[in-house]
Amino acid sequence: MAAPGTRTSEEKSTRRPAAGKADTTKVLAVPKGRTGAARVLLGRDAIMIYVLVVVVLYASIAIPRFASPVTVGFLLLDVIPTLLIALPMTLVIISGEIDLSVASIAGLTSALMGVLWQGGMPIALVLVICVLAGLVAGAFNGVLIAYLGLPSLAVTIGTLALFRGLALVVIGDNAVANFPPGLTSFFTSKIGGTGIPTVMIGVVVLIIAFAVVLHFTPFGRGLFALGYSREAATFVGIDVARSKFVLYLATGTVSALAGIYWTLRYSSARSDNASGLELAVIAAVLLGGVSIFGGKGSIPGVLAGVLLIGTINYALKLDRVSEVVLIIVTGSLLILSVVAPNIAAAVQRARHARQVRAAPLP
Repeated sequence: MAAPGTRTSEEKSTRRPAAGKADTTKVLAVPKGRTGAARVLLGRDAIMIYVLVVVVLYASIAIPRFASPVTVGFLLLDVIPTLLIALPMTLVIISGEIDLSVASIAGLTSALMGVLWQGGMPIALVLVICVLAGLVAGAFNGVLIAYLGLPSLAVTIGTLALFRGLALVVIGDNAVANFPPGLTSFFTSKIGGTGIPTVMIGVVVLIIAFAVVLHFTPFGRGLFALGYSREAATFVGIDVARSKFVLYLATGTVSALAGIYWTLRYSSARSDNASGLELAVIAAVLLGGVSIFGGKGSIPGVLAGVLLIGTINYALKLDRVSEVVLIIVTGSLLILSVVAPNIAAAVQRARHARQVRAAPLP
């Protein structure tokens, strides 16, 4: 017990500074992230939308015939397969996995559709069987990756070749083109004079469904946790294997829908349909802000990425640029989408380190 009239150590440490003297003790400020409207207006999704608007405006001014309902119609018809497959691919990459077999599943579906229709099967039954074929292909990927624990990159590179080979076995070098005219015309029809394809109604429904699942359900939030850390996701009760299996079922099924659309839009079933589509899908997803390492991304950003790549490619086609250049542009955008976020993160870390070094010590 302290003697009367003396101060304890706690009282000395909490003593206020003497009158006329300023307290020179400074607390190191902690950098604050963006909040509220700033986060929305300056986020990656918003930036992608700004870039898309700038590209559309420039193309409308610089390229003849770009700003017309006809252009809108053909542009959307071109991007629908990429847009469809990009939806489940977004969820797959957010979870820390990848699927390179999506275009081959679409090609296999197209080949199967041509053979079944040529064999006299009703078109409604043909469509059902094709969707089921995509579901089975996705389940095959899912079992190998989710339940056997094989790396998704190696598995889907293998099934990319496997499914494309099966498509060639199913239909050979033949092409089937005598699909029902009413069905093929529906897949190229427009809504009034807007130029917007009628099938975009179904695509919008799928977009809303995937957005709700990813951003507003426990399953979707679990995918972000899974992408950050599989161990942490397991610890909080997420069924990792089942989640991954469901994702590959989704990619297989939607890829089959893309194959059906591709076949009916061009009225041609071939084994090489949708070749190279996986490159455009992955480029659009990564450009739209999904991290290749998992744990980060959104559906609105991916939509902007798909439309941006589609707009650039279509504008270059109108400007009579060769297909080789279009492939180079897509590949460059893919590299940019991977490198740019890492550069931005490095710059941010360097800026934060300078702020810490420049701050006065307490």
